[in-house]
Amino acid sequence: MPRRKKNRKIFEDVVVTDAGAKGKAIAKAPDGRVIFINNAVPGDVVTVQTTKQRKAYYEATAIAVKEHSRRRVTPRCEHFGTCGGCKWQHMGYEHQLYYKQKEVENNLKRLGKIEIPTVLPILGSSETYFYRNKMEFSFSDSKWLTKEQIQSDEIIENRNALGFHIPGMWDKILDINTCYLQQDPSNAIRDFVQEKAEELELPFFNTRKQEGLLRTLMIRTSTIGEVMVVIQFFQENESGRKALLDAVIDRFPELTSLQYVINPKGNDTIYDQDVICYFGKDHIFEEMEGLRFKINAKSFYQTNSKQAYELYKVTRDFAGLSGNELVYDLYTGTGTIAQFVAKKARKVVGIEAVPDAIEAAKENATLNDIDNAEFYVGDMKQVFNESFIAAHGKPDVVITDPPRDGMHPEVVKQLLELAAPKIVYVSCNSATQARDLSILDSLYKVTKVQPVDMFPQTYHTENVVLLEKR
Repeated sequence: MPRRKKNRKIFEDVVVTDAGAKGKAIAKAPDGRVIFINNAVPGDVVTVQTTKQRKAYYEATAIAVKEHSRRRVTPRCEHFGTCGGCKWQHMGYEHQLYYKQKEVENNLKRLGKIEIPTVLPILGSSETYFYRNKMEFSFSDSKWLTKEQIQSDEIIENRNALGFHIPGMWDKILDINTCYLQQDPSNAIRDFVQEKAEELELPFFNTRKQEGLLRTLMIRTSTIGEVMVVIQFFQENESGRKALLDAVIDRFPELTSLQYVINPKGNDTIYDQDVICYFGKDHIFEEMEGLRFKINAKSFYQTNSKQAYELYKVTRDFAGLSGNELVYDLYTGTGTIAQFVAKKARKVVGIEAVPDAIEAAKENATLNDIDNAEFYVGDMKQVFNESFIAAHGKPDVVITDPPRDGMHPEVVKQLLELAAPKIVYVSCNSATQARDLSILDSLYKVTKVQPVDMFPQTYHTENVVLLEKR
């Protein structure tokens, strides 16, 4: 039995009964308090050690499994439990879908406190591994050591890592051997870049000291086989940079795009940085139902391309377009949903706060010969107002796909004043969606609910709701 840490309790024979918010398993403590467990599966019987104590609940980690749940499966990835990515990889996929659907229903009913119809069965992903089209890896000169490595007598001289941040530790990087989230040649590219960088003796970054050369590696892929690689450097080292980039081209001549960034900032975000094309094009293309979408290093695009197609089909179906409707697409991003529905609408008007995204939306619309979609940039709560509606017309359908925080209260207020016949609300966070639906409930009735699983092996899910004016 592990030694009890100060102020931490150990509970034995704890029966895990459910899965809740943020993927935490749920159980009851002997004193009646709820226990949120970060590494158990419903149906397990476990021994847990608490990590946090509050008046109404504990947070805990399972330190031993006495009885394994029938829902439990062997994780595919050797990094499971250390890497923070696939937190539900130890649960069978059919059970993941069950708990995702349950959370959507609970959020809409309990948080939204609204009447909803029978929720349609969640649309599972056809691919439960290798489904992501974008991965970002971080370099580090002081990789995270496992307990086994720390406790062993092994002397680890090479502390370089290229992988993922340890959850809750901004400066700790887990060195990744194989990741099961992105299709080939993703693993081969990452492994080669790491090996070649070490061969060239290029220093990996140290976040605390803010020194080193190599910061991040981004790999983007598309369903039509195009691949983009972006390497971020902390400072210019022309000879070292060229040697590494040339080696990547020599090893992977099939790359569509090889780009780099020189970023001396304290953080590694590239959205305010110049991205320089070194080989090939400065973009890749994704295709969907005959539409082509140009994606650059900074573009937002749904990270599960095949499932995004299913999500957009649900959105278009809920909109019920006949060809005569004026559609507003709020939080349009790069205009993918707007263009996807345009051929079945009279006109689509997209609004987005990010200027680069709107430029991409306009460019993609031109590329796809779409002449009935217009895009406007600006803060949603300021742009989406009475004068905008007066200028562009009152929509028959509003599609809204806000970020995780949901819609700003001023936007919800404007939707109530607008009183369009239909609203299709796409959300990556059913909790904030429920909050917004509760406010809209005075004028709108929820008539359809369709969860869509975009992220297998995780607790995240998308949800599409159709609201019709009462």
